[in-house]
Amino acid sequence: ASFLLLYFRSPLVTPLVFGLLLQPPLTQLSIITRPNIVLLMADDLGIGDVGCYGNDTIRTPNIDRLAKEGVKLTQHIAAAPLCTPSRAAFLTGRYPLRSGMDAINNYRVIFWNAGSGGLPPNETTFAKILQEQGYSTGLIGKWHQGVNCESRNDHCHHPLNHGFDYFYGMPFTLISDCQPTEAPEMDRAFRRKLWLSTQMIGLIALTAALGRVTGLIPVHWKTLTCLAGFSLLFFVSWFSSYGFVRYWNCIMMRNHEVTEQPMVTDRTTSLILRESISFIERNKHKPFLLFLSFLHSHTPLLTTKKFLRRSRHGLYGDNVEEMDWMVGQVLDAIDKEGLKDTTLVYFASDHGGWLERQEDKRQLGGWNGIFKGGKAMGGWEGGIRVPGIFRWPGVLPASRVIDEPTSLMDIYPTVVHLAGGAVPQDRIIDGRDLMPLLRGTVAHSEHEFLFHYCGIHLHAVRWHQKDSGAIWKAHYVTPIFSPPGAGACYDRGFCPCFGEGVTHHDPPLLFDLSRDPSEAKPLSADTEPLFETVIRKIGRAIEEHRRTLTPVPEQLSVYNVVWKPWLQPCCGTFPFCWCDKEGDS
Repeated sequence: ASFLLLYFRSPLVTPLVFGLLLQPPLTQLSIITRPNIVLLMADDLGIGDVGCYGNDTIRTPNIDRLAKEGVKLTQHIAAAPLCTPSRAAFLTGRYPLRSGMDAINNYRVIFWNAGSGGLPPNETTFAKILQEQGYSTGLIGKWHQGVNCESRNDHCHHPLNHGFDYFYGMPFTLISDCQPTEAPEMDRAFRRKLWLSTQMIGLIALTAALGRVTGLIPVHWKTLTCLAGFSLLFFVSWFSSYGFVRYWNCIMMRNHEVTEQPMVTDRTTSLILRESISFIERNKHKPFLLFLSFLHSHTPLLTTKKFLRRSRHGLYGDNVEEMDWMVGQVLDAIDKEGLKDTTLVYFASDHGGWLERQEDKRQLGGWNGIFKGGKAMGGWEGGIRVPGIFRWPGVLPASRVIDEPTSLMDIYPTVVHLAGGAVPQDRIIDGRDLMPLLRGTVAHSEHEFLFHYCGIHLHAVRWHQKDSGAIWKAHYVTPIFSPPGAGACYDRGFCPCFGEGVTHHDPPLLFDLSRDPSEAKPLSADTEPLFETVIRKIGRAIEEHRRTLTPVPEQLSVYNVVWKPWLQPCCGTFPFCWCDKEGDS
């Protein structure tokens, strides 16, 4: 004891000890210095398509490396089962119906670049807050949140109006119409409804005009003019959906400028990768946010020759393996610039794989592993449970697996707090900061309840009973699979949210996902002693949740999704829209 006392009284050791005590740990220091943030989002990728989530036939070594070097989430949940609403929730940290980005009808995504709906300008994205905090912010790839509101160049929904300093990519989304060799994908049901609406409005306009001429119906000329205008608008929108889709929707933009109309799909992948790496290189000396929003693995599955026929799962597998290679190239660029330890990397998919996407015997959509359902299904796990991986060396533990409910909406408060910002106080933010959970300073997710919507229709609710570890999930509405027992809506192409294609359950179907993650055996009052208690608890949570909802303009209303010629982004003089500025350069 006396030896130790003399040792610590040494004039050399004393300042050393105090210095060590005062020195902040590496993790704390890294957080204070504000990391670069790279968000990688796949399109339509199923959770069962990735090696680290159990797939042993599609090769994803780079995504798997992220999981090995970081934290893997096994209950990472999308806020919606389709692109537009899911991405709106991701960008804003809010359920999409809070911003009007979920549908009351069957038009559940943005259908045209020239629609007037989109992410409202009064929504505050995480990019906008990071931009205010001094970050360089870039979006490369898919947007699908709208472009214009009232005129061709107002760009009210554009990424540059939502906090991104730089944008290169598709303002819309990939569809098979973008690939000249593929059969058109533009929603046939949408075309039929558009034609039916055109006929109905035209018939009403004609009847009113005849009534006015004959004096049988007192109709004002202004009313007739409006009816005729609407009839013409719907007719032009229907007509444009045949043959013009590639020119109207399949375009590439750099900031506000259209660079390819239509896009040249053979080089899209290389250009997106080049732009992503270039953004990292240009901004390596200051904090940056890069949101790389892949066009992979959405149909028509644009895949370069280098990766064709390499996988064991046809074109879809080839496409996923190419995306994994792109992930590796981005990670290599981060390493090359010496940014690995100062960069938080996140990988996810916007929702589950598209089971119904088939051509002949070819499966062109993803696989959702053991989970029931898929894309467009708001309640079943296969539509909303997605990969979720974080890597930040020295801050987040390696090879950690977290089996707690988390949401894509959680990215919002997580990156905002890391950047030194604050989430808006004038609106409800549904996401929760994940850093305490990721670092292991807390054991449980902050989410007690998660609400699973299909459009604006509440299909299911999950309750995380933290004291017992149970994950209860109650289904109030489920889609009717067609053909019966098939596990998806193959006869429709998409499962609906309401109407004759769904079943309402009273009492709801109840599952404990901690025991039955595949949702195979619904519980009942006879088989589960806590059945009534759980249903009452979830019912009260729904009532409280609905009290937080306020009416907002519907961004996906029929009027907002219909094509409007005065809103069409155009490279040239409308309607002669064509250019290839990438080829020219």
